[in-house]
Parts: sequence; structure tokens; C-alpha cells
Amino acid sequence: MLIIPNNPSLKSWITVNKDSDFPIQNLPFGIFKTDGLKPRTGVAIGDYVLDLAAVSKLGYFNDLRFDTQVFSKPFLNDFIALGQPVWRAVRQRVSDLLNAANAELRDNSNAQKKVLLALKDVQMMMPVKVGDYTDFYSSIDHATNMGKMLRDPANALLPNWKYIPVGYHGRASSIVVSGANFRRPKGQQKPAGVETPVFGPTKLLDIELETAFIIGKPTQLGESVTTSQAGDHIFGMVLFNDWSARDIQSWEYVPLGPFLAKNFVSVISPWVVTLDALEPYRVEGYKQEPEVFPYLQYTGKKNIDINLEVFIESKGTQAFKICSSNYKYMYWTMEQQLAHHTVNGCNINVGDLMASGTISGPDEGSFGSMMELTWRGTKPIQLPDGSERKFINDGDTVIVKGFAQKNGVRIGFGECKSTVIAATL
Repeated sequence: MLIIPNNPSLKSWITVNKDSDFPIQNLPFGIFKTDGLKPRTGVAIGDYVLDLAAVSKLGYFNDLRFDTQVFSKPFLNDFIALGQPVWRAVRQRVSDLLNAANAELRDNSNAQKKVLLALKDVQMMMPVKVGDYTDFYSSIDHATNMGKMLRDPANALLPNWKYIPVGYHGRASSIVVSGANFRRPKGQQKPAGVETPVFGPTKLLDIELETAFIIGKPTQLGESVTTSQAGDHIFGMVLFNDWSARDIQSWEYVPLGPFLAKNFVSVISPWVVTLDALEPYRVEGYKQEPEVFPYLQYTGKKNIDINLEVFIESKGTQAFKICSSNYKYMYWTMEQQLAHHTVNGCNINVGDLMASGTISGPDEGSFGSMMELTWRGTKPIQLPDGSERKFINDGDTVIVKGFAQKNGVRIGFGECKSTVIAATL
């Protein structure tokens, strides 16, 4: 039973701008630090971070009866491992403390100074220690577009695509938090018309607009998770930009799939938005034809109406929006992805990250990669400074944003931001 307050009329005694991603109905979890504080757990509220380690020291969590030392850890994993009843109890208690009708913190200015920090004054860290990372390929519009460009326009989807949530295992060590700079990757490429491959920096550096979910409940080897159980195993969601080198990928991916073209860097947003906060934004998904196997069948509304945007910011220019998509365009749901991932007995662990794959919508403005937006470079995007982009240039900063909005309440993720710098010689 959900106990988390999603009431649109709920207000906090902390002033929250109407366009903020972090109203009292959200309360996402993250890890932050300052010059004087080691990494610890925080909750976002408006333009502030609520320091849960400090809150616990003041005794506000005493009635919850769990080891609050988890809030002083450098990752959320130990807190997540306490289980869903604890996540919900903590979020409920935080909601109570921030409620405009509750005087506990509202009227205690000394306590406020100890537990509240301005977002602008903290450094956000990786929210979880990712043990294993899986990337899916679950947007039908994206898969169709890629098939049209790279294979047969008349038969864009491969025969297996509507039967299984296609995915591959990626590299967890190169997942970094928003704000990172990274070097343009190098590798082998085989340009059209050239007989032998060449080596050098990728010329076709691309973004992939994705979300990801974080595992909150582990399984044992040999155990499977059903679609109806999946929600109990998911802690929350983040934004995800799975950077890709298209020219390296096209040369290396046969027969085993993505390798150097994908493992150089992927970027996540620092705040983990819980499924409870997103529950009011559930919508109907695609009618899946042909009918999927029983282990992939589900009931209820499992897609989520999350607006997704991508911006490019080049030196000396303001961020320019190049894409507006939506998570509701996913053909395969998180529940189906997790059920398929574990149906063979593959075990999952707390902190594992599973990405959606590029999320594209049905029209050109909603395509989730430069490969699609410029149709393999044939339709360049013009930026406000007059420059064009077929793919991503050195010095470009890419910003991904996401938010669900309904009844005057905006549940957002913050930013997923990263900048590419020139490759080393």
C-alpha cells in the first residue's frame, strides 16, 4: 500500500518555485558533499538539500528503528538494501518534517541551519555504486529509425524485436555523474569506400537520450522476477546519456555487439526519483503485437508520462533544445525488462543499473539521438550561433532534462550534463 503523499495540494514551509523539479511531492534521494562534509545522503527540496545524516543526529528518525549510519555512507546502496518499507518510511517522515503544517523543523531555526544546505553550495556525487549495468533497446521508434537507416527500410525491425526486450551488458566502471568532462574516444573505423580500417578519434560522436532504473532488492542465482513483482525490486529512476561512437560501433559490433563504441562513458543524473513519486503519472502503454510470452505479460498502466528534453550548449552560446521526447513512448516497460533479464535465473544486486535504451518518439523533433535527428548527418541541426551539428563537436555540452507534470505538480530529475573535450594525441 502506498503511504507516500502525492496530494497535489501538499505544501512545504520551504519556498519551492512552481517550475522547480523538487516539490514536496518528489523528495528524490542523492549523495552530496561540501568542503566541510564528507559524502552523505540528501533529499532535494526546492533549491535546497536536506542532509539526512544531520537530520538523524537530531533524533528526527528515532521512531523508525533502523541504523541511520547508512546516511553517512558515500553511496545509497546500504540505505537501499534496508528494503522498500524503510525507503517509504524515511520518505514519509521527510515529507512530514517539510510539511507546512508541521512545526518540528519549521519553527526550529537552529535545526534548520544544521540540516538544510543550498543546492548551489553542494557537489553532487554518484548516487549509487553500480555493480552491473545493462542497456536495453526498447523504443520502437528508435529501433525502427535505426533499421531504416542501416538495414532495410521495408523491414526495419529485426525478427526478434517484438518478442524480447533486446539488451546487452555494458561497462559499469565508466558510468559517471552529471557534470563530467570526457575525452573524445578513439578506435578503429571503416569509412565508406575504404578497403581497410583506420584508427583515430571518432568522427560520429552521438548522444543517446535514456532513463535508467536502479535495483533496490536483490535476487539469488536461479531466481526470476515476474512483471508483477518487478516494482518491489526497483528503487527509482535517473536520467541517462549513453554516449556512443557510431563509426566505431558500425565496424566492431558484428558479431558480438557494442564494445569500445559504448564503454568510454555514460552519464547519469545525481537524484534518484522514486517510483512512488512517479506513480500518479502512469499511462497506458503500447498494444503489443504479436502477443508476448506469458512471462512478459502484465496488467495495469506501466508506462510513465515523463517529458524528456536534450539541449546543446556550445562555447559562448545559450543551451539550445534539439529534442523533446517522452518516456511513455517505450514499447517495453521496466517491468518487462526486469522479468526478461531474470527469466533465465540471472541474479540482480542492489545498485545494479538498467538503462532504457534511446527513447525516441514518432516525429522528427522527438528523436533521441543525433543519428536520428540529423538522419545520419544528411539533415544538420543549425544552432543559434549559425554553426551546424551533424554529430557532437569537441567543446559541446549536452544537457538532458526530464520531468512529469500533472495537476500543477512537477516531478523532475534535475540535469544530466556532460561536456566532450578533444581526444588525446
